[in-house]
Amino acid sequence: MARAPKRVDVSACLSDRRLIGFFLYVAVLSLALCVPLVALARYALTKELASHIVLIPLVSFYLAALKLDSLPRERRGSMAGAVVFAVGAAAVFFGPALTDAAAWSRNDAMAQFAACYVLLLVAGGFLFLGTSWMRLLAFPFALLVFMVPLPDIVVVTVEDFLMRASASLAQELFQWTGTPVFRAGQNIELPGMSLEVARNCSGIRSSLVLLITSLIASYLFLSSSWHRSLLVAMVIPLGILRNAIRVLVIGLLCVHRGPHMIHSWIHHKGGFVFFAVSLAPLFLLAAWFRHREMKALGNANPRDKTR
Repeated sequence: MARAPKRVDVSACLSDRRLIGFFLYVAVLSLALCVPLVALARYALTKELASHIVLIPLVSFYLAALKLDSLPRERRGSMAGAVVFAVGAAAVFFGPALTDAAAWSRNDAMAQFAACYVLLLVAGGFLFLGTSWMRLLAFPFALLVFMVPLPDIVVVTVEDFLMRASASLAQELFQWTGTPVFRAGQNIELPGMSLEVARNCSGIRSSLVLLITSLIASYLFLSSSWHRSLLVAMVIPLGILRNAIRVLVIGLLCVHRGPHMIHSWIHHKGGFVFFAVSLAPLFLLAAWFRHREMKALGNANPRDKTR
C-alpha cells in the first residue's frame, strides 16, 4: 500500500526557514517597490473598476492559509520555475521599450507595474516554497492576477461586447412585455423616450466582481472541475441579463411614470440592487452543485451512513 505523503505541521510551518525566507523576500520586494505600490493602492481607491485590487492580497493570503495543514512536508525550491516567472516579469517591464510607451495611459502603466510585481511574487514562491507547494497553492497565487488593472484595450473590448449584448437582450425583453421598441445600435427608442446603453452602463465592474466571487466560491465549495467551470461560465450570461433587466426597468419607468425617471436613484444609484439580484442565481447554482457533490460522496461511501 502506498504511503500517504507526510503533511506539514502548522506550528512547525510557521517556523520553517523556507517559508520565513519567502516572507522576507515579499517584504524586501514590497519595500523596494513601495512607492509604485502606494501609487497603485491610491489609484485603486479612486477608480471603481480597480477598487477590488486592495483586497486581493488579503483574500489570497487567507486562501493560502487554509491550505497550511494539507501541504506536503518534503519540498525543494524550483529554480526553473523562478527563472521562468522572473523572465516573464522582465519581459513585461522592458517590453514597452519596443513600443510607444509614452502614449500609454496611467491605467496601462499601473497594469504593467502590477503585472511585474505579481510575476515576481510567483517567482519567489517557486524559489522558496518549491513546486509541490506551488501546485497546491496555485489558486491563491493565480488570484493575484486580479491585482492587475484591466488594460485599456481590454476594458474597451469588454465594454463594447457587454453594451451590444445588453442592448440586444433588452430589446427582446421590451418586446416580451408588449412595449413598442426600436433599437439602432446602442440606442433604444421607446414611446416618448430614447435610451442609450452607454459605456458607464455596461456593467463591466459588476461583472468583474461577479467573476472574482464565482472563482472564490467554486474554489472553496466545489471539487468538480466541471461544476467549477459551469459556475464561472454563468458570470457572462448573468452579467448581460442583469444589465438588460436594468435597462428594462428604467425604460418601463420612463414610459409609464414619465421621462423624469431617467434621473431617478434607480438609474444613478441602483446598480447595487441589480448586482445583488444577480448574485442570487449564482449562489443557488453553487449550492445545487455542492449538494450534488455531497450526495455523490455519500453514495460513494455508504459505510459512513451506518456508523
